[in-house]
Amino acid sequence: QVQLVESGGGLVQPGGSLRLSCAASGSIFSIRTMDWYRQAPGKQREWVADINSGGTTEYADSVKGRFTISRDNAKNTVYLQMNDLKPEDTAVYYCRILTDVNNYWGQGTQVTVSS
Repeated sequence: QVQLVESGGGLVQPGGSLRLSCAASGSIFSIRTMDWYRQAPGKQREWVADINSGGTTEYADSVKGRFTISRDNAKNTVYLQMNDLKPEDTAVYYCRILTDVNNYWGQGTQVTVSS
């Protein structure tokens, strides 16, 4: 059974940084794309960034230039480095992993940006 375990969330002041991690355990094969999404209170879940198997990355306009997604294929882990955080970045952050036959979601980690 595949599980995604997220870590790295927390409370940070505006302008601060956090690094999220999402590690997949279990039998997972043929990983294609690894994504991060977020959901703020009262809002729909929105896509934040993704990285494909070739290492190509894409970002939502709201985080471009501030967030960096990366992956460690040997560890089946995806990261999200978040810099210059703003109050509007406050949300529960979810990772997702797409394989050739399935997609898996993490349980979410809370990020709160507040002074």
